Amino acid sequence: MTDNKHVYRNIFIAAILAMIMASIYMTIGSRGNWSYILSLRGKKLAALTIVSICSTTATILFHTITQNRILTPSIIGMDAIYIFFQTISLFLFGHNHWFLQNTYTNFFLSTVSMTCFSLLLYWFFFKNFPGRIYLLLMTGLILGTFFRSATSFLQVLIDPNEFLILQNRLFASFNNVDSSLINVSMIVVLPVLMYIFYKNKAMDVLHLGRTNAIGLGVNVDRFNLILFISISLLVSISTALVGPVMFLGFLGANVSYKLFKTYQHWLLIIGGCLFTISFVLFGQILIEHVFKFQTALSIILEFVGGSYFLYILLKEKEVA
Repeated sequence: MTDNKHVYRNIFIAAILAMIMASIYMTIGSRGNWSYILSLRGKKLAALTIVSICSTTATILFHTITQNRILTPSIIGMDAIYIFFQTISLFLFGHNHWFLQNTYTNFFLSTVSMTCFSLLLYWFFFKNFPGRIYLLLMTGLILGTFFRSATSFLQVLIDPNEFLILQNRLFASFNNVDSSLINVSMIVVLPVLMYIFYKNKAMDVLHLGRTNAIGLGVNVDRFNLILFISISLLVSISTALVGPVMFLGFLGANVSYKLFKTYQHWLLIIGGCLFTISFVLFGQILIEHVFKFQTALSIILEFVGGSYFLYILLKEKEVA
């Protein structure tokens, strides 16, 4: 009971911190121009929140499936698929084609391509090699390398002017999010989150390992497939909305493990998402009001997340 009180207290503190950061972000430097500021920043706040929730939740689910806390969903090559899709689309049609100019079409097809790739990959192994999750991850890593190589080859052939346009799409951008995509994203994300919280006890059991979960009545292969679909949708929405962000979810998930120290997934997910939201908002405040947009938020996120990743690797090496 004491442990639960400790967890709830930390989550309460994380929630207060997230609300404080959101309030600061919405009001700092407003100078009384509320109608314009609230409209502009409100949409950006919604996008930052969606990306934070999607990346953190997907990473925690991925850790549960793989039983490894230093992996990220990007290992299966979904970010490589996004970059390859954007590159080959520009290579084949040019930046003036309606296919690339239409925001909804590009967003929808980017999401579908990433989701279908991951599902086809998992479905093949689900049918032929049930339970061999690391074989799946290794294959995803190899295919991701292949798509990155193919992307590099196509980028060499693209017109230099179009390559500059392509670069803007390949790097994560939190400042140019199309607000019209927020509602579409929420339509996909909300049902996924509802299912995850509905099945949180099954995920707690799955965390005990494949053998124990089967013994406790969980259809592990089927449940892994459903979780993998959920991960694919969350990562696809996040990537299609702002671009590839590799270490954001990793940072939020591992900080959640450290702060909340519980096996209950619903607590880990809520706590991790609250921390990630606070961290992203703090970074965005620095970008807008300290660095004056001279650098990108994605650089800060990747630097801090990558540094924390290296710290965990070195710490694990010392323990071993």
